[in-house]
Amino acid sequence: MWYLIRVGLLGLFMIYGGGGGGGGGCEEMPNMSNEPSFDMFAKPRLLKQRDISRYLVVDRYGRGSFTSIQAAIDSIPTGNEQWAHIHIRAGYYIEKVIIPYDKPYIMMQGEGVMQSVIVWGDRDGTTSDTASTATFTANAPNFIAQGISFMNTAPAPPPGTYGGQAVAALLAADKMALYECGFHGAQDTLFDYEGRHYFRNCFIEGSIDFIFGHGQSIYMGCTLFVMAQAGYLSGSITAQNRNASQDNSGFIFANCTILGRGEAVLGRAWGAYSRVVFMFTYMSSVISPQGWDDWGSSERHRTVYYGEYKCFGPGANLDYRVPWSRELNDVEARAILQLSSINSDQWLLDI
Repeated sequence: MWYLIRVGLLGLFMIYGGGGGGGGGCEEMPNMSNEPSFDMFAKPRLLKQRDISRYLVVDRYGRGSFTSIQAAIDSIPTGNEQWAHIHIRAGYYIEKVIIPYDKPYIMMQGEGVMQSVIVWGDRDGTTSDTASTATFTANAPNFIAQGISFMNTAPAPPPGTYGGQAVAALLAADKMALYECGFHGAQDTLFDYEGRHYFRNCFIEGSIDFIFGHGQSIYMGCTLFVMAQAGYLSGSITAQNRNASQDNSGFIFANCTILGRGEAVLGRAWGAYSRVVFMFTYMSSVISPQGWDDWGSSERHRTVYYGEYKCFGPGANLDYRVPWSRELNDVEARAILQLSSINSDQWLLDI
């Protein structure tokens, strides 16, 4: 039954697409001709064939080089310095997958979010900590994924329950780009742990803090699907863990779409200097009028950076937002709308 629920939610990606706000029957995006340009967010190229030194095929039915994804990763030499391409053919791969610290330069390419799915079901309380619940963990830099879903099938815990965290994917290194991927879980779905990360046209679902961590990340054209408890405020999309004013981490969401059920805030201040910005994003009525939560600490009102710019939809009304969030002006928005915030050394173009 849980698998069927998950597959049904995967279908939402196909209905609404991974593209910018307003798709799938939502409001149309307004004319941005006079607004800050998104040209700097042009899609970086994926690897060309000549860039790849090792090509591996995973097929759960035995028609490839390997029947498990982990076996393919294990075959890559320690200290790898050349790109290895792992083609994951259609199928449900019921396994925990870990890319170790000493195996960078891996590209995993599936056959679509409805086709190539990595599945496991650990949750906090059954393993040692939240991180170890992850269905997929990438610990090495220079990682690319495309057309894959990462799924944790542990059921959503009741609000306030301790030990319900269940991570679908943990990204714990620098220079990672993920295109057209799905992240499926409930509490703590996507652990954007650390490093510079770029997500484009991804589908991310969850209930509580389902995008969380200390990452320095851009989410471009992604669909965020809230699965909060109905009837009261019980969900949150982000929990960003920036803890100092000089810290470069933060989450930027641009041209995204927020859908779902129940009621949720855009973010909770996990870190005292938590930083999250939503731009040109469609927000359905699933977003609470208050918009943001201080994690029970009013002292964080002075230090967090929670901003919105040119968002639209019934959940984007700023009239009742908490007073310590901000509506960005054009100057502030232009300063944020720079791919260089994560790409100063051009790594996205290099990969």
